Amino acid sequence: MTGEIREKLLDAAVAHVPFDGWSEATLAAAALECGVDIEVARGLFPDAGASLAAAWHRRGDALLARRMQDADLASLRYSQKVAELVWQRLQLAGDKEVVRAASALFALPANAAEGARLIWGTADCIWTLLGDKSRDYNWYTKRAILSGVYGASVLYWLGDSSEGDTRTRAFIDRRIADVMRFEKFKSGVRANPLLARLAALPEALLSGIRAPTARRDDLPGHVRADGGDGR
Repeated sequence: MTGEIREKLLDAAVAHVPFDGWSEATLAAAALECGVDIEVARGLFPDAGASLAAAWHRRGDALLARRMQDADLASLRYSQKVAELVWQRLQLAGDKEVVRAASALFALPANAAEGARLIWGTADCIWTLLGDKSRDYNWYTKRAILSGVYGASVLYWLGDSSEGDTRTRAFIDRRIADVMRFEKFKSGVRANPLLARLAALPEALLSGIRAPTARRDDLPGHVRADGGDGR
């Protein structure tokens, strides 16, 4: 029942965001529209706008996971698969004004950490859907790099006026191509006897780093299947 109320409030809130942003006023309007006591609404979304925006973002990650269950990406190269999932996630982000309001909110110092956590969670969602098996420090570097790509893609998309956001799709392809070139460079370093020796020390220092053994609320990459905020 609590989950249903959360979803109803979130659905109602989104319609008010273009006018009132992700705010206490939006939460109050959603509660009134849904016939939910405002104190109950505040209990479900204790940080008002920030909680609502975070729940909306995580819902997008959950929707991506469900959408990709039936997707056939077998004909695509690996880089194309990554680009496709980034693109699909953007398509699920919602109205640009809604996303723009969330971006402004999470740019504030008080909310910056949560904003970074959300982008990291999206990157983790994408890599997990792609079947990433890395368990060493690459688990972190892959998600850090993709977080940068996704964050930059969101900002580009918000300013894109091309029909069908075709410029954004091309931007994503270019950024993923840059990432793959970097991965190719790393492989080349390992294949070169001299460069491999130079890289041996940092590799050894990083060798003790391991990916989380389980999804936990206090670690980056936690995504709930129901799109909740994990709290």
